[in-house]
Amino acid sequence: MGRIICCGLGPGNPDLMSVRADREVRAAKHIAYFRKKGRPGLARRIVEGLLAKDICEYPMEYPVTTEIAFDSPEYVRLLAGFYDEWAEHLARLARAVDIVVLCEGDPYFYGSFMHLHARLKGQVEIEVIAGIPGMAGCWNSVGRPIALGDDVMTVVMGTLAEEKLERRVRNSDALVIMKTGRNLKKVRRALQAAGRLGDAWLIERGTMPGERVVRLKDVDETDCPYFAIVLVHGQGRRMEAAE
Repeated sequence: MGRIICCGLGPGNPDLMSVRADREVRAAKHIAYFRKKGRPGLARRIVEGLLAKDICEYPMEYPVTTEIAFDSPEYVRLLAGFYDEWAEHLARLARAVDIVVLCEGDPYFYGSFMHLHARLKGQVEIEVIAGIPGMAGCWNSVGRPIALGDDVMTVVMGTLAEEKLERRVRNSDALVIMKTGRNLKKVRRALQAAGRLGDAWLIERGTMPGERVVRLKDVDETDCPYFAIVLVHGQGRRMEAAE
């Protein structure tokens, strides 16, 4: 019997992979990774140059990404079928060999592998290797602490309805807004309505080549990069006790 080893690759720079993940990736004979059709995939790019020459690769191509609404019945149906199919395929492989599944960031933090994990649990041996979440790489790129003192940090999705997004913005000290992309205009409006647009940063391709760190208010509202995150840093309430 083999195993499925899901390696968290960290925020994007291969230097920020854990020693354990690096070891598993370099020793792998079989790897699987998610990607959009026609694209190499971010996880695969992170490990470029680390893989054995005779490695067997299994690109798991999403049937749909941003072409249709993520909450539509068709989107749900297509993704469910995709995960069912690949869970079955990986289970067959793992009965004979170890297979390493690549995952950006940390697999347990909004990782796509968790949809496979839920289907595979109890069928095969699974090991998950922690990774630095992408958002941690991003706030390090800004060079400011995301939260201090008794700040409360909230992680929200840009896909939320605008009124819900605005409410979260108003009621949090520090904010991490993920899944921006085509939602960036809505995110800007929610931040503006809450009086926090001036404090927001947009980080595109954090820790990777082509990294961009800019104030969100200075970004053209039609500029909606896919690999981007929005941060609003906390103010460090009650930090005088620590000084």
